[in-house]
Amino acid sequence: MPLPNPFYYPPRFLFLALFFVCTGLLGFGLYLQHGVGLEPCPMCIMQRYAFVLVALVGLIAGIHAPGRGGVIGYSVLLLILTAAGGTVAAQQSILQRQPPNLAECGPGFEYLVESFGLAEALPMMFRGTGDCGAIDWTFLGLSIANWSLVCFIAVGLFALGMILMGGKTTPAPR
Repeated sequence: MPLPNPFYYPPRFLFLALFFVCTGLLGFGLYLQHGVGLEPCPMCIMQRYAFVLVALVGLIAGIHAPGRGGVIGYSVLLLILTAAGGTVAAQQSILQRQPPNLAECGPGFEYLVESFGLAEALPMMFRGTGDCGAIDWTFLGLSIANWSLVCFIAVGLFALGMILMGGKTTPAPR
């Protein structure tokens, strides 16, 4: 029996499903922060912003119910957002595998922005701080940053599939 084709469903449904999946990921991140007590590092916050933007694109596209050109446009935007979020997640995963030689954790995002301004703080965030390299939680051997990267890759593949399908649905299986 062949696997079901997820692109059988209309693009509107798929974009709304993406919105709900990203909302669930963000909710789980908030649970880890407020329920478990894990404080997010600046790179984690950047990944959250990327997931918020992906969720918003999914919601807007789902409400808009675009035609083929709109589906491709929204999907290209999703590819850009997932590339940005995935880059941050990959950088953090590298930091976790090869942490910098810092004796203590670096300053938080709020301190960096207050002290240096946003224009200087953003490049500092991509270099990471001591706490960005810490692995405080794992599931199936992967850290939060690793799972974030997996999710960004999955959303990127979804967007690529939407582009390749051109907003068309496939015929129903018989």
